[in-house]
Order: sequence, then C-alpha cells, then structure tokens
Amino acid sequence: MVLSERQTKILAWLKQAGGHLSSQELTDSFNVSVQTIRKDLNELSDQGLVQRVHGGIRLPFHNRNLSFQSRQVINLNAKRAIGQKVADLLPEGATIFLGIGTTPQQVALALVDHPGLQVITNNLNAAMTLCHNPNIETLLTGGRIRPSDQDLMGEDATHFLRRFQVNFGIFGIGGMSPQGDLMDFSPEESHLSRAIIENSDQRILVADNSKYLRKAPVRTGTLADVDLFVTDQITTPIATLCEAANVELRY
Repeated sequence: MVLSERQTKILAWLKQAGGHLSSQELTDSFNVSVQTIRKDLNELSDQGLVQRVHGGIRLPFHNRNLSFQSRQVINLNAKRAIGQKVADLLPEGATIFLGIGTTPQQVALALVDHPGLQVITNNLNAAMTLCHNPNIETLLTGGRIRPSDQDLMGEDATHFLRRFQVNFGIFGIGGMSPQGDLMDFSPEESHLSRAIIENSDQRILVADNSKYLRKAPVRTGTLADVDLFVTDQITTPIATLCEAANVELRY
C-alpha cells in the first residue's frame, strides 16, 4: 500500500508533536470528517506505523523494525532522491558495499544505468535490481535468508563482507540517537554494518530524516564512523552533530 499525501503528513506531524496526536486535532487541521481521519488512522495502524489510543494516535514502541512492506512506502520520494544523489557520486570502476534496507534498495534502483561497478551486498532486492545492468558485477553473500526483510544475515554473510576492502561502503540505520549514535534492531544487523564501516575507504550513511530520534536497541557506532551522510533534509541538530563529528552532509 502506498501512503496518501495526508497520511504522510500525519506521520510527519506525529513525530514533530512528540509522538501523540488527538483525532480532533487531525480532523480540524485537515478539515475532513471524523470518518475520513478514522480510515487514515486505521490504515496506518494496520501497517504498524502508528498505535491507536483512546482519542487519537501515538508513535508505536518498537523493539523490532517495521515490516519491509511498510518501510518501502515511508518517505519513498525522499529515499529515491537519496539513492540518486549517491549513484551520482560513484565513479565508474568503483567497488562498493551496499547494505540492507529500503534506502540502499533505492540506491540500487538509481544504479540501473551506471557505466560500471563491482557491488558486494547481502540485500536481495538490490542484487535482483543490479543484475539488469550488464556493466555491474554483483557479488551476493551467503547466509540465512530473512523473508520478512528480504536479505541475508548471519556469520556467513558478515564473514563474506570482511574478505573485501572496497572504495565505498553504503549502509543505512534503524535509528539515530540525539547524541548521534547509529542504532540497529538486531546484533546481526549491527555486525553487518560494522563490517561495512571497517572495510571501506569511504563510509556513506544513507538515511531520511525520519531516522533521527527513532529508537532501536543495538548501538552500531556513531556519526564519527561516517565520512558522508546523505539525507533528504537538514535540521539544526543533525547539522550540529555532523559538524562535531567532521562528517560531510549532503541533501
């Protein structure tokens, strides 16, 4: 399901409001009926994007990530723009890691006409996309398939990544703390991201603005581990964190 413009605005407002909104606020702001807002909230709740509470909605508490299908539609245009910015940075003949998640998937989609790369990935969607470009050599890790996330995980996948030293390591995150900690939802995800960070000449973090202040339980690293942060919009807290960590910021 693709989110409507109003549903996208509801999610953005919910985060800005500190994680709670009343149904009355929504109906008044959008000048629509209670039934229309209720339908929007039910659909957002069904996808796990909000939690219904008496009189309104709140942000859900997640120890696990949202479903892959839900993440595919959240901030989709922002992720597409990020993907294109990263694709434009990669010179012909470069070697890259491409990590898990829906934003790296958009990087892969932006590479379908690239003149030539070697890509090492555990992202099944990225690999299937890249195989349509005969100028890209794609190496897929082994490991255990996560059907829910459409990727490969485990020791085999991590060990495979550590066999390489690449020009660019491109990876996403589950969330970012107010202090600039990079967070993931499982130790396996964290181990894979660490392998990308530690075996890349230039580390490129790709994440849209919704990841800032989003909670996830496993600490993978900090912004100081990143050379370039490509995002969709810059807020003052993000700019301050990147400046303190000497991270180049593009949007």
